[in-house]
Amino acid sequence: MEYLQNPSEQEGCLFCRLPSQTDDPSSLIVHRSVHAFVVLNRYPYTNGHVMIVPFAHEASLEGLDSPMLQDLILLMQRALSILRSEYKADAFNLGANIGEAAGAGIAGHVHLHVLPRWSGDTNFMATTAETRVLPETLDQTYERLTRAWRSPITNAAARTARS
Repeated sequence: MEYLQNPSEQEGCLFCRLPSQTDDPSSLIVHRSVHAFVVLNRYPYTNGHVMIVPFAHEASLEGLDSPMLQDLILLMQRALSILRSEYKADAFNLGANIGEAAGAGIAGHVHLHVLPRWSGDTNFMATTAETRVLPETLDQTYERLTRAWRSPITNAAARTARS
């Protein structure tokens, strides 16, 4: 539990620092596009929980221009397709916590959450012990999703969806 014993002392915005890192399990970046990147949530609610983050440091969606917004939505659409295929998700939670009062952990840099869900995925651990059980490590999720984002089949499906 390194993050509890030695919290990060780094300055600045995490989402602004991440893109300078390489795409590997330490950064958790699974895909980059022109205006945004897809990164695993380091503290996921479910396996496959990803965030779509614009490169631009803006606190809210209102600060993003149309090409950036379009890129975010297309990445969200592709994430849905990949998560549906890889994790056989029954449903999804999509959202953004805009502002500290809304629960944003990084309030200064807007980002979108995509969480796969399954029928019956809330069990006694979550409801009585406030604990989540994840059957897959972040490294396993990273390998699985980076492979899916690079897949020609996935890329072809994404192009078809945009046509």
